[in-house]
Order: sequence, then structure tokens, then C-alpha cells
Amino acid sequence: MKPSRIIPFYYKASRSFLREDITIATLVTSNRFEVLVRLVQQYQGPISVAIHVTDSPQRRVPLLKALHELYTGTPNLEEYLDVHLVLDVFERQFNTWRNIARFFAAHRTDLVMMLDVDFALCTDFRSRIHDAARSEVMEKVRQGTAALVIPAFEFTTYEEGLNQSAFPSNKRELLSLVDEGRLGMFHAAWQPGHNITNYKRYYTASPGEVYKVVGYQQAYEPYVIFRNAGTPWCDERFIGYGGNKAACLFELYLSGIDFFVLSDDFIIHQSHAYPTQARRQERKYNRKTYTEFREETCLRYLRYFLSEKTMDTIRSHNLQSECRKIKGFARVAAEASSLIPLDNTSPLIRRH
Repeated sequence: MKPSRIIPFYYKASRSFLREDITIATLVTSNRFEVLVRLVQQYQGPISVAIHVTDSPQRRVPLLKALHELYTGTPNLEEYLDVHLVLDVFERQFNTWRNIARFFAAHRTDLVMMLDVDFALCTDFRSRIHDAARSEVMEKVRQGTAALVIPAFEFTTYEEGLNQSAFPSNKRELLSLVDEGRLGMFHAAWQPGHNITNYKRYYTASPGEVYKVVGYQQAYEPYVIFRNAGTPWCDERFIGYGGNKAACLFELYLSGIDFFVLSDDFIIHQSHAYPTQARRQERKYNRKTYTEFREETCLRYLRYFLSEKTMDTIRSHNLQSECRKIKGFARVAAEASSLIPLDNTSPLIRRH
């Protein structure tokens, strides 16, 4: 099999942006061009998108023709959208495509938002973040020790999620739909994905409140804004649905990044059909992959914090609280610490 061929900035946005702005990093396949257009026209800010192109003449030529017509003939795309092509025969390499979009997003701004293209941006979080630039939380974001969570919602009926023009545009409207039972947490049937965002607290939070996510679940996969430079990449062994985005967030968390929820803002999923059979098979495969990834990542960051002699600092707290859930990890941590002397106050490495 031939390797992937990446063509960065196949189309390059004409506008310039402040380094303090936020670039949305996303991915799209040819059947989702319509929602990409909506995202660009809604955000009107820097967006970096990785577009997969199946590398055969029969599919490549018509896709590139359609992309050219779309990019040059649609308002706002030439201003705001950087397009990076990924040409190969490998389908559904979601984390690889995320990494490509994010890598080239660094050309534009210091902050990045990892977002699935099917989400509608319902509030102006960008201006709110700019206005709070001097806050304590934003200082942590700039230092690479915090990420901002934009709570995700979806309609309880497929039909209501099709009409983005009718989506709520402020929290008051959103709460009304929640009270009516028409809108709720994204993927509510899979609670571990989003529930520690703490939607009950979100519903009652005061205007302007930013609160910390307490605890962690290994399947947590919120949509976040964080510093691009020096933060972990998405693990590219995940193919297709299941665990791919959760792996990105898990590694961010272990690296020492805490999550803070913006209580005035939200995004809403736009309904679309999923490839049910492929999705089921991919999730089964990725469950096993995720178990191996989780153990390996805990060991990798244990080694990193020990070698940096930072195991007894606040930066390693997330590693210690999450990885102790893995059977045998505390013993391994204690044995590893004996090779690198450090402060024994760390709860995972305290010797007996």
C-alpha cells in the first residue's frame, strides 16, 4: 500500500488573524461539504479542515472539481478556510485527519478548537473568550494547563436536528427546549461521553460562570479549546468510530490539562445518518485498542513525569488520580520511582 500524501494549504484563506484568536480544526468527507459551508459562514473566523480524497482517478478528479467550485463560488470560504488534502486509499482515519487539521491550524493562531463538522455553533464564545483574556482560567489556557469545554447538545428527535436555522441562539432559548424535553445532552444514551461536564450545574450556572470539571471518565470526549503548541496529539491507531476522540481527550488530561466549562455557551449536533454496521464493528475493535492505549499512555506519562522530576507536582495529579484505576499501576509506579529518586509525598509512589 502506498503511504498517504498530504497537500497542505491546497486552498489558503485570504484573511489574516490575530494570534490570540481561535482556529477551528475539523475534518470532512465529500458528502459533508454542505455542513462545512454552514460552519464557515457561521463562525467567520479561522478554520483549518482536512479533507480526505480517495486516491484513484475515478474518485479524485470529480471530488477536486466539486471542491474547486465550492471554494471559489461560495461566500466566505476564500476568506476564512484553509483546506488541506489527504490523498490515500485509507478510509475513516479520523485521528490522523484531526492531527493534520490541527497541525496546520498553528499557522493561524495559538488556540485551537477540535470540532466535528456536524456541530452548529450557537453562541459567540469567541468574543466571550476574548473579553476574558485576563482571567485566571484563560491564563491557564495560555500556559497549556487548561482547556475550555463548550457543552454539546442534540435534539431528541432526528427531524428537529435537521433545521439549523431553528436552533436556539442563547441559553434562555436552550433551557426552554431542555425543559420541554426536546433537547438534551449529546449522545445521552452513552453517558460516559459527556456527563461529567455536569449538565445539571450548567443549567443553573450564573451568567459568565466558568466551572471546573470534577473527576474524570476514560470515555469523556467533550469539544474543547486549548493551546495548540506543546499539547498532545490524537493517537492515530484508532480507525473509524469508537474511542478515537476520547483518546485525544484522555491524553490531554494525563498531560496535566484540566477542563473548565463555559456556562453561557453551547453547540448542537445536526442530525445525519450513520453507517450503522461499520460503526458497530469499529466500536468493537476500538474498545480493545482503547484498553491497550490507556495502559500504554499511563506508563508513558509516568515515565515522563519521573524523568522530569515532576511526579510530586500538581501537573501529575491527573495521571495519579486516573491511572491508579488500572490494576497494578501503583506497584509499577513505586518500582519505577526507585530508579529515579524524588520526593516520596506523591500518593502513587509512596514507599512502604
